[in-house]
Amino acid sequence: MSRLYVVPTPLGNLGDITLRALEVLRGVHFILAEDTRTSGHLLRHYGIENELVAYHQHNEHRITPQIVQRIREHGPAALVSDAGTPGISDAGYLLVQACVEAGVEVECLPGATALIPALIQSGFPAHAFVFAGFVPHHKGRRTFWEGLRHETRTVICYESPHRIAKAAGEMEEALGPERKVCLVREISKKFMETWRGTAREFVAHVQEKKPRGEMVLVIHGAEKKQS
Repeated sequence: MSRLYVVPTPLGNLGDITLRALEVLRGVHFILAEDTRTSGHLLRHYGIENELVAYHQHNEHRITPQIVQRIREHGPAALVSDAGTPGISDAGYLLVQACVEAGVEVECLPGATALIPALIQSGFPAHAFVFAGFVPHHKGRRTFWEGLRHETRTVICYESPHRIAKAAGEMEEALGPERKVCLVREISKKFMETWRGTAREFVAHVQEKKPRGEMVLVIHGAEKKQS
């Protein structure tokens, strides 16, 4: 069977993986992994010995055609990232697109992703929201934040701990000091933390605490203008 399975993996606690994910990982011909060391740890934990192939943003353009051909000739493969669902701010989109174009079935299993737990834990409206991906590393940061100024839906984005203080200052300047924000970090890990406050308080928090780890920012939408 010619099929690519996109398999979410735990964000932290290895017990968060689904029974279906384990079944698929055991049954595929080979497994594509963002980091074979990280994924190898997960697979060894569950006694899975399938072949691991490195697939990440530095080699995806080069090897995608041969991966698609291998799936067509030898059967199903699984794609995993270090944590969460592949294709969301990780390598994966290019392979999925190539499989679709080549007539290879693609099935994404339901499972872990950081943005949904963060959204729910924030306490902000969740009936409509925007996922903005990673805040740009360098060029385009100002435009990114200004583009959210009048967004009335809840906004979710990812940011590096090395740039979180910079992001806090930019957010306060672009969105105003009273905009509500929630920082959720280290989801499903031992030191998971959820912090809530205003943009002004967020600046002080990150300067004082210097938080580390995997971070998700949830930003309350702008107040709708009265017509």
